[in-house]
Amino acid sequence: MNSVALFGSRIVNKVPFFLVLSRKFCDYSGDGGKTDDGFSCIEETLTDIWESSNFDATMNGNCGLNDYQRTAEAQFSIRRRFLDNVKFDASRVLEILQNDGPGFDAKLVLSESGIRVSEILVREVLSGILRSVNYADKTKCAKLGYKFFVWSGQQENFRHTANSYHLIMKIFADCEEFKAMWRLVDEMIENGFPTTARMFNILICTCGEVGLARKVVERFIKSKLFNFRPFKNSYNAILHALLGIRQYKLIEWVYQQMSDDSYAPDILTYNIVMCAKYRLGKLDQFHRLLDEMGRSGFSPDFHTYNILLHVLGKGDKPLAALNLLNHMKEVGFDPSVLHFTTLMDGLSRAGNLDACKYFFDEMANKGCMPDVVCYTVMITSYIAAGELEKAQELFDGMITKGQLPNVFTYNSMIRGFCMAGKFDEACTMMKEMESRGCNPNFLVYNTLVSNLRNAGKLAEAHEVIRHMVEKGKYINLVSKFKRYKRC
Repeated sequence: MNSVALFGSRIVNKVPFFLVLSRKFCDYSGDGGKTDDGFSCIEETLTDIWESSNFDATMNGNCGLNDYQRTAEAQFSIRRRFLDNVKFDASRVLEILQNDGPGFDAKLVLSESGIRVSEILVREVLSGILRSVNYADKTKCAKLGYKFFVWSGQQENFRHTANSYHLIMKIFADCEEFKAMWRLVDEMIENGFPTTARMFNILICTCGEVGLARKVVERFIKSKLFNFRPFKNSYNAILHALLGIRQYKLIEWVYQQMSDDSYAPDILTYNIVMCAKYRLGKLDQFHRLLDEMGRSGFSPDFHTYNILLHVLGKGDKPLAALNLLNHMKEVGFDPSVLHFTTLMDGLSRAGNLDACKYFFDEMANKGCMPDVVCYTVMITSYIAAGELEKAQELFDGMITKGQLPNVFTYNSMIRGFCMAGKFDEACTMMKEMESRGCNPNFLVYNTLVSNLRNAGKLAEAHEVIRHMVEKGKYINLVSKFKRYKRC
């Protein structure tokens, strides 16, 4: 199918590529990403940190495959027993801590218990306390967490790691013990621990809720101690962390401070700040940054193209997006499945199902096979357009081709069945996902229960809730709901 014929009245003239990166392509009347418009997927590609692990396997040259397999199995068995023992000890520690009070000295009992303190044990215990914060006494959780933290740090041949500091900081943060949290920061720095991105994330997310986010950022900038290996300077690390927690106005402020301190931005800086400008609806500044990036000698990278494709898709500019994809190919930058998915997601949100279908087919024609996320975007597009049968056909087709649906794929299908009034099929779909090892999350339960209740099917809604409780999901889902509301 000819692209011009496909887009018909939407596009009158084919515009040359040199205008693709200009305002004429990207400028459109919209909310500039102020609402949840799917731009989160763009930010996630910027906030992901890829870590590679080296797995060294030393084998004797005369060792046969069977000998190696037996050795590996034995090592796995030993590690499994060790982890089981740690979990058992952690449950004992949590039980002892719960009994702490008048007439019961938890520290003394822990010292006499014979439990061996290790980094894994500390992590298990503090994680257990952290999970209980949302449905237990917060003051008590903070007190017990710190009591265990101090006791374990006093044990012979053990020293707390940055990870254990982060966990107790998170406990203090969730328990709203802000002064204690800041004392831990000072203690970490005094003990020679680096001020990491993880620490920054905890502090900025917590203090942002009480209006102290900018003070946190100022402190990190002035400290000159904040470093994170993938980034060339502290400013990029701070910008990266702020993007992950959607502090867009602070990103603008930090970028200005960066300029005032004569730090030159790089491609990562530009990508992050462009994301922030788009989210804040400042499209003029978005385009100026894009022009500035080119004048500074930076060519678009993987993430830059992804951002531009989203903006073009959300602005319903399919022909401009096609020109951009062709340009990428011309400069030796093969569009990936993520680029096509990003574009389709934007077009879907703009209501252009025809363009979504075109690019879905075009992707396959170019030898770029859709993954589960891409299938989910296309299925969601069909559902939004009320084409449940097409969505079902694509859902069945992806399974046939070896792409297993994820929780978001199932949620789209369940919502589609509910929209069509096919509640029995929606409930069956939820059971099917469980049978395939895909556990429903808060989103799935909420979609099904809300639609059942809105349709007056209270008995069925209560049955889903009962099933949820039986599966042990209730506490976790309540905790997640509270976190969603808070963030």
